[in-house]
Amino acid sequence: MKKMSSKICILVAVSLLLLGTVVFTGCQKEAAPAETTDSAAAAPAAKGLYGSPDESYYMCVFVSGVEYWFPVYAGFKEAGRILGVQTYYEGTTEYEAQAQVEVFDSILAKNPTGIYLSPINADPFVEPIKRAMEQGVVIATLASDSPQSGRPIYITSDNVNEGTFAARQMAEDMGGTGKVMTLTNPGQTNHDVRTNTFVSVIKAEYPGIEVVAQEVSKQDPDASYKAVMTVAQKHPDLGGVFMPEANSGMGAARAAVELDSGLRVLCCDVNATILDMIKTGQIWGAINPNQSNQGYLGMMLLFLAAHPEFTTFMSPDEEMGRSAIQVPFLDNSLNIVQADTADYFYTDKYAEKLGYKDIADMLSPHIPAK
Repeated sequence: MKKMSSKICILVAVSLLLLGTVVFTGCQKEAAPAETTDSAAAAPAAKGLYGSPDESYYMCVFVSGVEYWFPVYAGFKEAGRILGVQTYYEGTTEYEAQAQVEVFDSILAKNPTGIYLSPINADPFVEPIKRAMEQGVVIATLASDSPQSGRPIYITSDNVNEGTFAARQMAEDMGGTGKVMTLTNPGQTNHDVRTNTFVSVIKAEYPGIEVVAQEVSKQDPDASYKAVMTVAQKHPDLGGVFMPEANSGMGAARAAVELDSGLRVLCCDVNATILDMIKTGQIWGAINPNQSNQGYLGMMLLFLAAHPEFTTFMSPDEEMGRSAIQVPFLDNSLNIVQADTADYFYTDKYAEKLGYKDIADMLSPHIPAK
């Protein structure tokens, strides 16, 4: 895991102390069912970090139907509930940068307090993010980033760490010898980093393992299946396949079952299908970011960035028109999901645990009572 600079460490420490205050404040009130637009939360009895019910915070993602995002928004919404502010989940239905920029602009037209954004690509969002901040909207990025935009906050599971962890887990299970391949999704920054890191770690640390192919799957299960089958025909002793997301894992698992050769399928992220496949042994494992933590921390830091009155830093940032909350990188941690832990990661079970009727209820806006 890469090291943070001392300045970032200090700011993260301050943020976490403030988060502790928020959590403590939230614990003062009675437990209540999770809110939806039809069931707004009452104001907490204790005073503390608390916003206005008119404040609105949006989470903006690409391909909003992808299950990965659902627990992230649940954490985001839960933090918004504690803080007494509005939260909304929005995104594109397709995997296309311009479409997401248009969604971002439509959110911006509503004059929100803050936006939690996972940009599909870095470059198309440089100008929109700068424009949003000039408008006075606080911005944080998650999972994928647009570093040249000047956004003050970026929260992720550390894609370098994910790729490194994946490489070492698979290589150690293979005994340091054999052949592996990857399935790639070129153009999505976080996926590129995960895959490239996996390959570089294998080559640098495990000379007995050969990377025999890097095939493009573009998150298509059918393309993944065909790619694995083709490579396995050339290399019948193929021992493992890594991909930086979940959809390709489903196709790779189908190939692994047909090959019946003990091929290890290791993906990133989970959904119900992936979890079922892990439990039945079709998929060896998955690297999964701590999704709810990613959402919770994002909402808390956006709120603090929008409320400088709650923070007093030894810095000229506020007088110079900059956010005093500067967290260029915060790792939300990760988990390795295998057959013995898979039951903890089903989204519908998580929604039930939080008190929601179903996943749709969990994804609904939170609008507090005024």
